[in-house]
Amino acid sequence: MIRHIDLGSVLRGTVSEQYTNLVTRPTGNAVRGAIEAILGNEAEDAVTVIDFTHVGLLDYSCADEIIAKLLQRYDAREPADARGAVYFVFRGLNDLHIESIEWVLNHHGLALVAEPVDGEPHLIGAVDDEARTVWAVVGRIGACSALVVAEQSGLEPTQAERALVDLWRRRLLRRENDQYLAARVVS
Repeated sequence: MIRHIDLGSVLRGTVSEQYTNLVTRPTGNAVRGAIEAILGNEAEDAVTVIDFTHVGLLDYSCADEIIAKLLQRYDAREPADARGAVYFVFRGLNDLHIESIEWVLNHHGLALVAEPVDGEPHLIGAVDDEARTVWAVVGRIGACSALVVAEQSGLEPTQAERALVDLWRRRLLRRENDQYLAARVVS
């Protein structure tokens, strides 16, 4: 299942019809609360697209209040293979959004799947080069096993498996049996 949340609409619905900027911690808290209400009680595995296309500014406090807290809540809530796992993709990010988000992610040791306005989907935040390479291979190939990732990345099979499991636990990859898929939406 794919769920789409237009962050600009959420912002206007929770703060003000005139508002397009995510600045101040109370604004971020209100927006995150609205997103959590949307996510609600659904028990189906889902990739949730948080769309920044209609958001102007994003300051560090809102990035912390919305993104870091969402990732922390849904990452620590239950194991990645539990029914109802939530995977996030952050779409429509511009350079200024990414600057604030990346600082917050690195501060908390978190990472996410970014789909920037201009560019290919990739990981941002606290992820090493090996994990980025593995994620890119899975994103390029589609569903694949650790052995295929090892062959395509030049890593040893145990390195590839370790990186895949770490990315899956962090909900940057999905897993179906022995196959891994990038937590992203192809549109």
